[in-house]
Amino acid sequence: MRKETSMTKIVSLLFFTCTLVSYGQTGVNLIASGERHIEPAYRISLSPRIVDTTIKTVIVEYPLLSLKYEALARVDQINPASIKTVDKLPRVYRAYIKLGVGTELMPIGEVFFDADRSRKYIYGAHAKHLSSFGNIKEYAPSSFDRTRVNFYGGINERRYVLRGDVSYNTQGLHYYGVSDSLGLERDSIAQRYSDFGIKAMFKSIKKDSANLNYQIGFSYNNYLSKAPENKENRDWRACENFLGITSTAWYKHNKETYSVDLNLLYNGYRYGLPDSSLAGLGSGIVLNNTVINLKPNITTTLQDNRFKAKVGLDLTLDVHNITKVYIFPLAEIKYSMFNDIFIPYIGIRGGLTQSTFKRVTQENEFLRANVSMKNEKRPIELYGGIKGTLSKRMSFNAGVSFTNVRDKALFVTDITDSIRNKFDVIYDTVNVTTIDASISYQLQEKLKVDVLGRFNSYSPLNNSYAWNLPRLELLVRGSYNLFDKFLFKLDLTLEEGRKTLVYEKEDDVELENGQYIKSLGFITDLNVSIEYRYNKRVSAFVEFNNIASQRYKRWYNTPVHSFQFLGGVTFRL
Repeated sequence: MRKETSMTKIVSLLFFTCTLVSYGQTGVNLIASGERHIEPAYRISLSPRIVDTTIKTVIVEYPLLSLKYEALARVDQINPASIKTVDKLPRVYRAYIKLGVGTELMPIGEVFFDADRSRKYIYGAHAKHLSSFGNIKEYAPSSFDRTRVNFYGGINERRYVLRGDVSYNTQGLHYYGVSDSLGLERDSIAQRYSDFGIKAMFKSIKKDSANLNYQIGFSYNNYLSKAPENKENRDWRACENFLGITSTAWYKHNKETYSVDLNLLYNGYRYGLPDSSLAGLGSGIVLNNTVINLKPNITTTLQDNRFKAKVGLDLTLDVHNITKVYIFPLAEIKYSMFNDIFIPYIGIRGGLTQSTFKRVTQENEFLRANVSMKNEKRPIELYGGIKGTLSKRMSFNAGVSFTNVRDKALFVTDITDSIRNKFDVIYDTVNVTTIDASISYQLQEKLKVDVLGRFNSYSPLNNSYAWNLPRLELLVRGSYNLFDKFLFKLDLTLEEGRKTLVYEKEDDVELENGQYIKSLGFITDLNVSIEYRYNKRVSAFVEFNNIASQRYKRWYNTPVHSFQFLGGVTFRL
């Protein structure tokens, strides 16, 4: 290659020189010859290949430290569970009979009948009678009687429950709140209430939370007062028909439960002929009272069910003398502390309570038959407190509430009757503050004690006091089972601060805000009963009622019977 290069350079130089000369001298030709040697080509015998370089990873080893910890194990002694094994279940007695008699010619009889053990069907009957033919000294005839008969049944299925109930009650009494010196005949001051009712309920039981559960209830009630002796005046008696349809549905999703209640309540009250009056029987009254209630709400639970909150509203349509719509609040918060030892709670609520003749006469049976009725409204009620369990045997509850009550029913003496041995109803707006506390103790089935104390403060708008309502209440109930042979029961009631409205000057009567006010005194009612069980089927009992022998007045001029003794036997069949 080098020779070829040198030759090429020489040829080029000669060619360049000749060119220059040719420009200087024309017609000069230069002829030269030379040789160029090219080496032969050859093929490389090596084939291409991939050369991979592997880098080894350095393994670092860390030696383990030689440490040893001592584990402390402590085993607490666990008491063995006690399981009572029996060859067969204890016998179920299908019938229970109680018969007795007491002072003041007071007979008592009671019968229970229930179905045998059954997973699917339940049915039974209950009947009770109590009467007294005695009188209260210095007062008009005061005998009374009360009889109740009830039949019930039901079906328990895996996905639903069905219940039914038919009852009839009758109560006879006398308006004895006048002096016996008037010489009133028994029939002229007698009253009798008849009560017939039917109830039915259907409830779905779907355990899957993705399903909607619901409950539907139906009730009908017919309530009558005593009809006049004269057949021509048969319409001049209180006649009330009540029809109620209640329903609720609830759906649970995660930690929330969505619920809604829808209720329809109708009550028709009639006394005599409308827009007319009859001497000695008063004026005719016709009242149609319908209440439609819709209550949607949501309940949520958090922190393993320790925190629980409920919020909703109560939408109520009141179709009475005039039609009104009310919206009442509904909210409550609870929180469980220390495994249900303390559960503080606070809430706000409201609602409407339908007024019926049956309801007011069950509170005060000495009412006259023709009374006006208004539904009780509670626009707002604030409440709060704390409840819980001090131990597995003791529980407690303490709370306070502030309530505004409109059209609160208060009972006063009926001044339209010259004898004044009956009561009438007046209505007022009352602000009520209540502080209550209760404690319960139960030692299996051997000892049970309940104590309830309540302080009430009333602020009526148009009256000096909330007539006949107590300011201080104390209730004590207890039972003790001694060797399953003797059963002792105690019931104590204390009340203080009741005032009543009178219309003339009497002893111990004060004049305040233009009203005559009389204190009804302190109530002390102590009852004790003892039952001796001869065997599982036969027992004997004695009851001592009103041991303090206090003839306190539950209502103005209507004292109760003093000390009473009642004894009898019971049978199980």
